[in-house]
Amino acid sequence: MAVRRCTLTDRFDEDAHYRVLRLLQDKPDLSQREIAGELGVALGSVNYILRALIDKGLVKTRNFRNSGNKLRYAYILTPEGISRKSALAADFLRRKLREYEALRAEIAAVKNDLDGTAKRQL
Repeated sequence: MAVRRCTLTDRFDEDAHYRVLRLLQDKPDLSQREIAGELGVALGSVNYILRALIDKGLVKTRNFRNSGNKLRYAYILTPEGISRKSALAADFLRRKLREYEALRAEIAAVKNDLDGTAKRQL
């Protein structure tokens, strides 16, 4: 039985899903354009991510009227979505802590490589 390795694309997808789930849990009435702005990603990417989250049963939509009386969607996390967000948060934190430690080690190595003159410039 072959074990499937996690690809870089999988990591990006998981991070994007986590970021959208985290944002929607706090602000379910954001439009896709507002989500894109908050996360600094393209509108098409947000649409793709939301469709994936809806297809997986992690998010559901609800219609509501905004202050301009326009019909809009609210994106509500399902119980599965809340659970998945927690799992993704734990994975995200573990990965970021590993990256942080690797970066600290790299910074220390670069500092050691610098001679006394270059260190004084910092």
